[in-house]
Amino acid sequence: MSEVNVSDNLKKLRLRIAKAEQAVGRAPNSVGLVAVSKTKPISLIRAAIAEGQRAFGENYAQEAIEKATALADLGLEWHFIGPVQSNKTQGLAGAMSWVHTVDRLKIARRLNDQRPENMPALNVCLQVNISQETSKAGLPPDQVAALAREVAGLPRLRLRGLMAIPAPTDNTLEQRQAFADMRELLLQLKSTLPELDTLSMGMSGDLEAAIAEGATLIRVGSDIFGARN
Repeated sequence: MSEVNVSDNLKKLRLRIAKAEQAVGRAPNSVGLVAVSKTKPISLIRAAIAEGQRAFGENYAQEAIEKATALADLGLEWHFIGPVQSNKTQGLAGAMSWVHTVDRLKIARRLNDQRPENMPALNVCLQVNISQETSKAGLPPDQVAALAREVAGLPRLRLRGLMAIPAPTDNTLEQRQAFADMRELLLQLKSTLPELDTLSMGMSGDLEAAIAEGATLIRVGSDIFGARN
């Protein structure tokens, strides 16, 4: 298999993001990119770092912790975007900058209690099952406000906003509707929690729709690092 050209891939992706921002009148660089490096070797992560990428996303706790530890001297921003198991919270609380996938108060409390005192508060998003798929993790939309109030009161966490992985579809209108529902949900929360500022939504196949509806962080893996192993 030929080596993935991470440099070229990142350049193309950044241009695509810039065009999507421009198309809907959003400010340049208003959308952050989390490079999803799950299952990828550190050599490819270093290639992305050489192109100025600082935020990386991982789905598996042990792999996330190992990579964050191995590259700890580089001041990177590590985002955990996979399901959080109770027995993994301690490692994540000490190694991650962000956890996007909080959907239970028990998990939030464990992350809060296990976040080291010498580190800044852990940025978290609540994962919303916006398409209400039985196979997907995340909160039903009507339970988000109650959990948000609880999580916002935890001192070692900083609730930033919401995250979703809508049902996959190639229909742009359907893509936009799911993301618009997320935007509306965040807007409702901001009436009581005005400090919320993050919509983590959009991946390789639907990032234009996500950006059009207000995404502030998009999560892209294969378009940077090549197909999954």
